[in-house]
Amino acid sequence: MLAVHFDKPGGPENLYIKEVPKPSPGEGEVLLKVAASALNRGDLLQRQGKYPPPPGASNILGLEASGRVSELGPGCQGHWKIGDPVMALLPGGGQAQYVTVPEGLLMNIPKGLTLHQAAAIPEVWLTAFQLLHLLGDVQAGETVLIHAGASAVGTAAIQLTRMAGAIPLVTAGSQHKLQMAEKLGAAAGFNYKEQDFSEATLKFTKGAGVNLILDCIGGSYWEKNVNCLAVDGRWILYGLMGEEDVSGPLFSKLLSKRGSLITSLLRNRDKKYKQMLVKTFTEQILPHFSKEGPQPLLPVVDRVYPVSEIQAAHEYMEANRNVGKIVVDLPQ
Repeated sequence: MLAVHFDKPGGPENLYIKEVPKPSPGEGEVLLKVAASALNRGDLLQRQGKYPPPPGASNILGLEASGRVSELGPGCQGHWKIGDPVMALLPGGGQAQYVTVPEGLLMNIPKGLTLHQAAAIPEVWLTAFQLLHLLGDVQAGETVLIHAGASAVGTAAIQLTRMAGAIPLVTAGSQHKLQMAEKLGAAAGFNYKEQDFSEATLKFTKGAGVNLILDCIGGSYWEKNVNCLAVDGRWILYGLMGEEDVSGPLFSKLLSKRGSLITSLLRNRDKKYKQMLVKTFTEQILPHFSKEGPQPLLPVVDRVYPVSEIQAAHEYMEANRNVGKIVVDLPQ
């Protein structure tokens, strides 16, 4: 089969398409014939040598995919049959023509969505759902500050925050991104290049601060985050797009607000946790993607690249130009 490959860590120019052995499904696994995958920041970091796959996972890039069931491994429980259109959460391997998936990490594709749209759901929507509900315990009426509001996780988090009856605020680096976030339901957006998002957030909340912060930036935002966090607020760190280091009285400021700092990654969670997450998401959220649903959710796709243009796809994401997902189309 064909797969995205790189021989040594570095820039997008190191990526190329290589013929590699097709995997075989193991116990309780399904072989997925991939129609589309999608880019995540984890793919860029892995290409740079900074984010290796978990032990036992494929070293091929790709943390999510959509396609059709091609083969059932031994011990499958009968949930899926050959030919079923599905989407999958992966620890790696999605940017190839075939990938093996534990059957509990597959999801039906919501009615009315294309395979490209479906490829834009698993990693980011499960991440946003996990951050808001399993870790953040978001409640109706609370205010949530979502950094990188026009990113794929951001666009999902805005919609899930609204669905929970909470109030989403976002930061982004351009007027175009802020407008897109507001179309998706953000109550307000702040351009971090032009204003102090912390002061703007405090003004919006009439000095109370936000109850929950979803932060993929890290060190460079710590002081502003603590400043605009409400008393007893929760600050969830799930990425380090900014600085890794913190300099200053973080703990004393956080302690004075009785704030909680929670960190999370999804990729290195164990299979049991991921299966629980997929099952809960499938039951509670997936029906809302259907166009007939009472509050339809929308995976936001910015661009679709053929896998032959994988270098350009990485360059586009590295330039922070995307609003929502960058999808990679695999040859059939």
